Amino acid sequence: MKTPRWFTGNRLSYLRIPAAVTLIAAAVVVGGIASAFNPDPPPPNTRLTNDDPGLSGYTSDYTLVTGIPYTDDILTACSQSRGRENEPAVAIDPRNPLVIVGSSNDYCGVFAANGSFIGVGVVWMGYYRSENGGASFTSSLIPGYPGDSSPYAALAHVRTSGAGDPVLAWDSHGRLFAGSESSGDPDGTAKTFGDVWVGTYENPGGENGGTIGDGKEFVGSVVVAKGSAAPNLLGKFHDKTSIEVDRTGGSCDGNVYFAWARFTGGGSNGFNSSIYFVRSTDHGRTFSSPMKLSQTVHDIQFPDIAVTGDGHVYVTYRQFADVRSNQPTDAIAYNTSTDCGASFSQPHQVLAFEPYDPTDLDDSGAVAGECGDFALHCQSGYTFMRGGTQVRSTADQQDKVNDYLYVLYDPSIPGTEVASGTTYGSIVSEDLPDKYHQNMGSQSGIYFFRLDAATGVHTTPVLIDPQATGLQRFPDISVDAGSMHAIWWDSRNDSCYSPKRPIGNCANKSTVASLDAFGASGSTATLTWSSSTQLTTATSNPNYEQFSGRTVPFGGDYLYISSVGTFSYGVWTDWRNTVQGTDPRETPEDEDAATSDVHQCRDQNPDGSFTRDMCPYAGGLDQNIYGATTP
Repeated sequence: MKTPRWFTGNRLSYLRIPAAVTLIAAAVVVGGIASAFNPDPPPPNTRLTNDDPGLSGYTSDYTLVTGIPYTDDILTACSQSRGRENEPAVAIDPRNPLVIVGSSNDYCGVFAANGSFIGVGVVWMGYYRSENGGASFTSSLIPGYPGDSSPYAALAHVRTSGAGDPVLAWDSHGRLFAGSESSGDPDGTAKTFGDVWVGTYENPGGENGGTIGDGKEFVGSVVVAKGSAAPNLLGKFHDKTSIEVDRTGGSCDGNVYFAWARFTGGGSNGFNSSIYFVRSTDHGRTFSSPMKLSQTVHDIQFPDIAVTGDGHVYVTYRQFADVRSNQPTDAIAYNTSTDCGASFSQPHQVLAFEPYDPTDLDDSGAVAGECGDFALHCQSGYTFMRGGTQVRSTADQQDKVNDYLYVLYDPSIPGTEVASGTTYGSIVSEDLPDKYHQNMGSQSGIYFFRLDAATGVHTTPVLIDPQATGLQRFPDISVDAGSMHAIWWDSRNDSCYSPKRPIGNCANKSTVASLDAFGASGSTATLTWSSSTQLTTATSNPNYEQFSGRTVPFGGDYLYISSVGTFSYGVWTDWRNTVQGTDPRETPEDEDAATSDVHQCRDQNPDGSFTRDMCPYAGGLDQNIYGATTP
């Protein structure tokens, strides 16, 4: 949600359901599910965030569970706000694939209809529930948000006005766990708390209740690590979360594992980041003290947790090039636990790569990881959201023989480097005089390899879907019962594509609809992937300036996919509902010629300044989470 490396400003994740899932559903119905499988296939794309007066709105989890009506100002606003959502997560119930739960950074409760701020500070975590295999979702928020006075609010032991970076995982007993990074001082100061917490949902009927109720009732959340509450991301700040649960049926079954990057800032060396880890052996009621996994490396992010069929726990992450750590290149590394997450090995480096990390120079000459208008304007004149190479990994918990990890990452493709001709660049190198910015562009792709985590041996990384044009970003992977599934963002439909420029940016600095979600499937037996399939039914423009007072784009830092056997479901951030407009503050109009501006309403004051946007419900902020069954 907020990455010090890329962060600027104050803002914090087609197809029919296969016959196999029908068989799964039939089997669990025989096991006692009261609700039969919905025979109708899901629509090509399903909207998870129903924050529109023409849709179903937002419902309190208390009402979902008890049937007793409850609402508040936040839920009322969320039911009509047409607000912003990004960084989606999703998880399919392994006991009943009809039950799918999603989440995101949900800003639906930030603004009142007249543009004034209301209860939620900046963002809260959504809870989007489907009981028909993803054909439709009921939208809600995880309890504990400011303004929540439902009976469930007291179960949320959090201390902040905002929560995001959602990550989700099921156990095999009907419980769903939701991890979060949590910031914002309820008193309105500049403090960024940087806590991390885990919330738990259970089946109202208990473990033996009908599985259609799995993960439905919120039973509490617990802070697993506190930040130092320093202003503006200084001090100790936790971010970049990951969660997994042991579903192996072995001695570690039911253990909940949660990891994150801890940032410390404000010193002469800038930000340092390390990976920390906790576990719960009592179904999320309590967690161990945080354990530092990374050792002497100073710049590590994006942990991902994988549990193999023998109950071993592996945490992978991106290791950034850093001279303080004698680490000249970016690399993928991991730590190993063979005792149910009680202790870990030293870090093991797997391989190095050339990252794809878009950067530019702002008007002051400082390195910027995102570009927009006014204080966030960059010298190139391009408009783009932040993002950089990530590492995602998983394991097949049904494989009881091998400690195999299945890994995706999205670096620059070697040989595609080209001079950008501007201050924009995507290549970084610790060996060059300017680590972050070299005036060189490149093409990014999704690479895959299998790692034998017990020995450190891995297959040769290969592109899942080689394409002559387009950037591929933000991959995620899920593996179960020998079936692999992947999702990623792809700009092959960008009419202005060039490796010299950011996604959706034309040579004249205007922006266009350019981004789609794609997916593919494969087999762990052959390690081969199917042809890719476009998941989105509408290509959208990720460069709409919807954040920091309508001055810069932001799409979050990840997409998400979940699978049970051959059935998989993926979710992504989407801009198809955004209403484009003009920004009256831009006089004269800037380089993007209003193609990145969103609809807004402002009056000019006598001193020449402008009011805040007075019509945030009119569609200019309508960023949503969509999902689909995937190959």
